[in-house]
Amino acid sequence: MKVLVSDPLDPEAVERVRAAGHEVTEKTGLKGAELIAALDGVHGLMIRGATKVTADVLRAANSLKVVVRAGTGLDNVDRVTAKECGVEVRNTPAANAVSVAELTLGMMLALERHLVPAANDMRAGRWEKKKYMGRELAGRRLGLVGFGRIGRETALRARAFGMEVTACDPLIENWPAGFEWAKRATLDEMLPEVDVLSLHVPLTDSTRNIIDAKAFARMKPDALLVNCSRGGTVDEGALYEALKSGRLRGAALDVFATEPPGALELFQLENVIATPHIGASTDAAQNRAGTEAADILNEVLARAGAKA
Repeated sequence: MKVLVSDPLDPEAVERVRAAGHEVTEKTGLKGAELIAALDGVHGLMIRGATKVTADVLRAANSLKVVVRAGTGLDNVDRVTAKECGVEVRNTPAANAVSVAELTLGMMLALERHLVPAANDMRAGRWEKKKYMGRELAGRRLGLVGFGRIGRETALRARAFGMEVTACDPLIENWPAGFEWAKRATLDEMLPEVDVLSLHVPLTDSTRNIIDAKAFARMKPDALLVNCSRGGTVDEGALYEALKSGRLRGAALDVFATEPPGALELFQLENVIATPHIGASTDAAQNRAGTEAADILNEVLARAGAKA
């Protein structure tokens, strides 16, 4: 069958699809009409986060059987229309869990130990040892919004640093075994008690701007916010006001409501660290995501071929 790879994927993943006997075309940067044209006669589409698989694209792609995203989250795929069109949509939610969890802890350390400004001063020839008095993570309370794979990996690493962990996730009925030490709470219960709030949720109607001005008003003034999940889950305007007014002590952001975000006012604040959505940008995560995506695509296309 024909497969289009429309975002950069690990070469091993592409070869895995070819080894299954499929005809693979790699073409990135496609949007709208270009993507529709490229999907003519294509049965499988492999993407990451850049390709937008809209309703128009899905309705025009008459031969398409499956869309597989190598990564977590499916906010760039219109899943409702995909279901209407009989297109299966899959992702690889566990592939980048460790990488994102490690970045989350790195963000906390960078904020508490002033790593970015201290490094910048050193690069400029300034020795400002007394300026950068930091705080330990040990003994602090971490609040996790979302307790899926990434949230749990983050909790494990935070526990190793001696942090206390509270998590909220209304989608989990039965608390996962082995995490009895992580306190369960609602978001409203958690906000006033945490020293660091970290998000690990997809972007949905229920999570859009889940952390807004009202949420910031309930948090400790010296609390920190870390978001390595999805842009749009934090109200960026409210965050700016909270940070500028001293309502919040600092924030580290890897994701934004619009990507690339352009020149956000947030980036002018000294108590903000921002990175360009690099949570899953490790060799290991990309290899896992790519190979898992390839295996999923091969399985779905084999099933489709058997039915034909």
